[in-house]
Amino acid sequence: MAESLLRPPALRPGDRVAVAAASGPPDQAALDRGLAALRGLGLEPDVLPSARAGGAYLAGSDALRAADLTRALTDPSYRAVLLACGGYGAQRTLELVDWERVGAPAPRAVVGYSDVTALLEAVAVRLGWASLFAPMPACDGFHPDSPAFGHLARLLTDPASVRELAFPGARALVPGTAEGVTAGGTATLLASSLGSATSRPARGAVLLLEDVDEEVYRLDRILTQLRRSGYLDGVAGIVCGTFTRCGAPEEVEELLRDRLGDLGVPVLAGADVGHGVPMRTFPIGVRARLDADRGTVRLLDPSLT
Repeated sequence: MAESLLRPPALRPGDRVAVAAASGPPDQAALDRGLAALRGLGLEPDVLPSARAGGAYLAGSDALRAADLTRALTDPSYRAVLLACGGYGAQRTLELVDWERVGAPAPRAVVGYSDVTALLEAVAVRLGWASLFAPMPACDGFHPDSPAFGHLARLLTDPASVRELAFPGARALVPGTAEGVTAGGTATLLASSLGSATSRPARGAVLLLEDVDEEVYRLDRILTQLRRSGYLDGVAGIVCGTFTRCGAPEEVEELLRDRLGDLGVPVLAGADVGHGVPMRTFPIGVRARLDADRGTVRLLDPSLT
């Protein structure tokens, strides 16, 4: 099994964290609520200009988002980088990031999901860091009373206490167990990164796949592209999260069975990771054991140190 990536240190009260936008413009009222939740953990969020920028579908300019991301990844005073929201634009941001300038900074937790999948792949490939596919400050569910926020908070501040992700409503499309290093995220973004310098193939991985607002035929195209490109070659096991507003659930499940069921690896469907649910945080870049029959992912290493 492949080695896990560099795991950032857990967060402690008083730690300074960067909040930036790599994609769309955050809803400012929602962002302010999310910032209050972070302060409730004793953290000190520093809101970078991109997180306050407006725009039709991008948070300010590509140059602004890239500059903020570079600062968030390199400033030694930050212990974590939280992306305010998803949407669209992370790929454009990454196009302008000068990785030579970023260099090899000390690892810090990078947190986000959806469009941020592209960034989580990039920090894995270019920096060798583990990260968290997780709720974001300007999104629904990022408040102290939310189970999604509570799960993320435990992984950030007491990672050793979360050693297993249990998905009671999930079901095995293909039974069995598998071990590998966690990878993946939103399928659309994984397919969009293929052929770029920041794509991270799924060989040896316990792979997460989820998506939102893709009709079944488009989801079919995305999964077929992941197959044809070789991205799925050698994958160890697959965890399918939510596919919210992607068509009738029975049609989506049949598509997942058709496109993933012949790979010869365990496949779990119906995990509450992704859009449209109080999502579980899914660590990326750590060793894990998938048990499709039990509906669990056992973390063989804590998500953070």
